[in-house]
Parts: sequence; structure tokens; C-alpha cells
Amino acid sequence: MLGSVPTMVLFLLLVVAYGLLVRRPLDRVLAERRARTSGAVEQARGAISAAEAKTAEYEDSLRRARAEILAEREDRLKLWSAERDQVLAAARAATAEKVKAAKGEIEQSVAIAQLQIEGMSAELSEQIVRAVMPAGTLPEAVQ
Repeated sequence: MLGSVPTMVLFLLLVVAYGLLVRRPLDRVLAERRARTSGAVEQARGAISAAEAKTAEYEDSLRRARAEILAEREDRLKLWSAERDQVLAAARAATAEKVKAAKGEIEQSVAIAQLQIEGMSAELSEQIVRAVMPAGTLPEAVQ
């Protein structure tokens, strides 16, 4: 057992030297590495959240632009519809005037035709009376 004392002392010295020379610097390097990795991960998370915020901002501005375009389109369609309605109303009014004028012309033609028919019927009745009645017996109104 006495022979193992120097081995044990050397082993303890080796453990202490290992702790001082290898273990502590290794722990420092690993801690620094972990800090850098954690920092990089945190930085990446920050970049991801900034990108997500920027994406949300772009999507919001895109939605607003689309809504604005749709509103302008609806306004333009309403304007066109109003213009079309005005043109249709003007066309209807012009057509109504033409129909009214045509009806007036037709009524005038009917009145003229009735007068002509009445005049012709009087002539025809006179001709019929002359043809049917003997020459000496004609009433005075016909002669």
C-alpha cells in the first residue's frame, strides 16, 4: 500500500493539472461558443420576427391598395352607369317626341282622309242618285 501512495499523489496532481490546464479553458471556450450560438440564434429570431413584421406590413399595404383599386373601379362603374342612364333617358325622350310627332301626323292624315272620304261620299251619292233617278225627277239639292 505504501508503494501506491506516490501513484495516488501523481494521480491527484494529474487531476489538478488536468483541471487547470485543460478543463477550465475548455469550459471557457464551450461557454463562449454557447453564448455566440445563443446570440446568433437570438439574432436569427429577431431577423425572422422583423421579416414577419415587414411581410405583415407589405400584406397590409397590398390589401389597402387592392381595396383602393376596387373602390376606384366601383366609382368608375357608377359613373359609367349614370352616364348610360342619362343617355338612355335622352334617347327615350327623343323617341317619345318622335312617337308624339308621328301620332300627330297620323291624326292629321286620318282627319284629312276622313274629310276626303266625306267629300267623296257626297260626290258618290250624287252620282248614284243621278244614275238611279230619271233625268227630270232629280231633287234640287242634287242638281
